Order: sequence, then C-alpha cells, then structure tokens
Amino acid sequence: MDIDGFNQLSVDEAEAVIAHCVAIADWRRGLIQARPFASTAALLAEADRLAQGWQAAELNQALAAHPRIGERASGADKEARLSRNEQSAMQQADSALKQAMLQGNHEYEQRFGRVFLIRAKGRSGEEMLAELRRRLNNDEQSEQQEALSQLREITLLRLKETME
Repeated sequence: MDIDGFNQLSVDEAEAVIAHCVAIADWRRGLIQARPFASTAALLAEADRLAQGWQAAELNQALAAHPRIGERASGADKEARLSRNEQSAMQQADSALKQAMLQGNHEYEQRFGRVFLIRAKGRSGEEMLAELRRRLNNDEQSEQQEALSQLREITLLRLKETME
C-alpha cells in the first residue's frame, strides 16, 4: 500500500490494514489519527514515536496475540501467517533444537510470567535459543525493556512491509 492510499482510507479500513502489526489498539488509533502523512518515512517515524511510550500494560496486551517461539501459530488471519513466516527458522529446526526451545520457553514463562518475545525474522533457531538463554539472566525490569524493544522492532518491521 502506498502512503497516499493509506491516508485516504476510512478509519475502519486503515485499522484493517495495520491490525496485524501489533495487538495494541491505542497505538493503532494514534497512528490512524495522525494522518495524513507526507511519506512512508513520516508514518514510520510516528509509529516509532508512539511505540516508545509502551510499558508493561501494552506489552501484556500485545503478548496475548503472540505464539510461543517454536510453536506454529494457528489460524488463517494475517497475524498467524506472518508469525509462521517470521519463525520459519524454528519450523525447520531439528527436534533437539525444538525441544530446547520448548524447555527454554517454559523456564522463561516461569521466571517472567509471559511468553518469550523476540524478532524472529532474520534469526536462526540457534540465535533465538541463545537469546532466550541470555535473557533468562535478566532482572524483571531489564527483561521488560528488552521485550518492549523486540515488540517495537516487530511492529515497525510489519508496518514497513505493509507499506512496501
């Protein structure tokens, strides 16, 4: 979608176009209300600015829609298709790596009370597992900031791809 087309959409149509980027309704509304944008770069800058204010509540809201790393996202909606594509490295991983990721996910959820979130696109299964293990050593505040950073990366990547 080009920026002019996005600017001209109704609120509901614009919502449908960006709904898959992140399950944070306030972010989507804020981005839609900020239209019109002079360029895709301006859209992405505003999207990033809005995402910088995210805290624990937004993280929890967004994570409700995220599958565990290594688990195949179900459904036919755009969010599920994107997750499957982004995690393709884990889908192709051998059984030992998949088992290690399952165990790591369990440990992470026990420690932090939420699913492990990482920008999977462009990372190998081994890289994701190494990051999971490293982040298990974080304290709660540090981990929350890392998870929010990953959430922003995922969101902006999906928005950028939508606008290409």
